[in-house]
Amino acid sequence: METKHKIKIFLVDDDTFFLKSLEIDFLQDAEFEIVTYITGELCVENLSLNPDLIILDYHLDGIQKNAMNGIETLDKIKAYNEGITVIMLSSQDKIEVAVNCMHHKAFDYIVKSETAFFRLQKTIDKVQQFKKMEKELNWYMERM
Repeated sequence: METKHKIKIFLVDDDTFFLKSLEIDFLQDAEFEIVTYITGELCVENLSLNPDLIILDYHLDGIQKNAMNGIETLDKIKAYNEGITVIMLSSQDKIEVAVNCMHHKAFDYIVKSETAFFRLQKTIDKVQQFKKMEKELNWYMERM
């Protein structure tokens, strides 16, 4: 019997209510292992735990006013390992914010709303499909 690999997700948000709500939603699905952080600094300090995916808030200044924001955290994640998929979250529904996130190599940008969890699920499915195709392509390229 083959055991299915759990997808390790880091949830990073300074809004503890939203963070806990998201964690509960994800834990209802057995294929996820969830680790939560309230600052970007804590997330970066624990990258050696090898997350498959990071869901990262854009601001991150609610707990500590001098804390790293989401873009700074995203840059440090990508400097540590370019292959870690990061999905940005924000309550700001502004195209400039979304473009900034994508410019810094986020996989996607999702606005916090009542549908955010469902949009995250769809995006995670896209990430998994993309990684599967990438793996298959690499397999074929190695044989050429």
